[in-house]
Amino acid sequence: MHLPSLIKRHLRGTSAGTSLRLSHHHWIALTVCVLLIGVVFGLTAPDAAATRSPTLIHMDNGSERIALPLPLPPGDSRLPSATELQPWQALTVKRGDTLTLMFARNGLGGKPLQELLELGKAIEPLAQLAPGQQIKIKLDRAKQLQELTYDVDEKSLRVQRVQGRLQAANINHTLETRPAYASGVIESSLFQATTQSGMSDNMTLAMADIFGWDIDFAQDLRVGDQFAVIYQEQFVAGEKVRDGTILGAEFTNRGKTYRAMRFVDENGQVSYYTPEGLSMRKAFLRTPVKFSHISSRFSVARYHPVLHRMRAHQGVDYAASTGTPIRAASSGKIAFKGVKGGYGNTIILQHAGKYSTLYAHMSAFARGIKQNGAVQQGEIIGYVGRSGLTTGPHLHYEFRIGGIHKNPLTVALPKAEPIMAKYKPAFIAQTQRLIAQMGVFKTNTQVALNAR
Repeated sequence: MHLPSLIKRHLRGTSAGTSLRLSHHHWIALTVCVLLIGVVFGLTAPDAAATRSPTLIHMDNGSERIALPLPLPPGDSRLPSATELQPWQALTVKRGDTLTLMFARNGLGGKPLQELLELGKAIEPLAQLAPGQQIKIKLDRAKQLQELTYDVDEKSLRVQRVQGRLQAANINHTLETRPAYASGVIESSLFQATTQSGMSDNMTLAMADIFGWDIDFAQDLRVGDQFAVIYQEQFVAGEKVRDGTILGAEFTNRGKTYRAMRFVDENGQVSYYTPEGLSMRKAFLRTPVKFSHISSRFSVARYHPVLHRMRAHQGVDYAASTGTPIRAASSGKIAFKGVKGGYGNTIILQHAGKYSTLYAHMSAFARGIKQNGAVQQGEIIGYVGRSGLTTGPHLHYEFRIGGIHKNPLTVALPKAEPIMAKYKPAFIAQTQRLIAQMGVFKTNTQVALNAR
């Protein structure tokens, strides 16, 4: 019998539900057929990843069927797993951001956020986000949070999914402190010069605070003024995380050089002194508004822009934008707070002895400032405005000794106490080391400049 006909006949018989009894010859022919089919598939599909042997299946109704080999497709045919991790994703903190806002903005609200919040105090670092910082997360294909890292200075937050649940750990890294040096010459502005020297804005402000009793950084700076600072930088695992504190500094203004050295006493009190041990801090700040400019100076006769007549101008006007903080020039008591004629919103401070200061044209008083209340030097007492008789926002500042007006820009300010005698030997020894170290830095910097 023709082999294909035998197979067709056999299949028709089984499909019709009838029992087909196979003779000895039929079995031989059928076996040969199966072997030939196997050889053909073996030759035509050499790249198959796996095959199965032919199987004779006995049905419940007594019939029989043949299961032919089925070659599997080449390569990895696995379906994507929901637990496969996606690459790390960095979320950058923007001004005013909270964890909730960041997750919502990146489509990560709902369950991932809820699981994190349920960790409570363990993720407390995420409640104190600062612009520019980054939170790194890793999700799976089902958008389920698997890992999170948040590094801030010497501290790190690590969140991982372990056996289906998120777990958090806070890690403290070893903080390494190294000395650094910066120097420069002012060609156009202080901030441009310090930036070119590698100093941050915060470090620049710290330097200005140290010398602020002797130099008015809004008015006194000149092209050619020079500065040099030795300070600390702090590192974690070899990467800088922030600036530390200023150890020593010098500033040459209009040909006069001022030097300041840091000293910490046994109580942890930090102060800056001249190399001779005289305090850099004066009893009064020279300028109550930082980095403003003088719009009108002290004068016995000045044309008033509102009253349109000549009258004495017994103070100094510092022009600044509305809302600029005003600081108390020295510690004292609030002798007056309120509206005072053409001065507008005004505060008068009575200081130790015969000194008093006046601050006028404020837009608002600082919170907590009360009549007869005490204030500390540098404390914010109000904000620049244009209340009273004025043509624009500025602070009118007066300095009085025994009730007599003095020019705030030229009056001799009383000095603070020098370093205590018991600290003097330790201070002198520390100062000598700092001065020597600054000398080494200066030499190395000059050599590097000459080698260019």
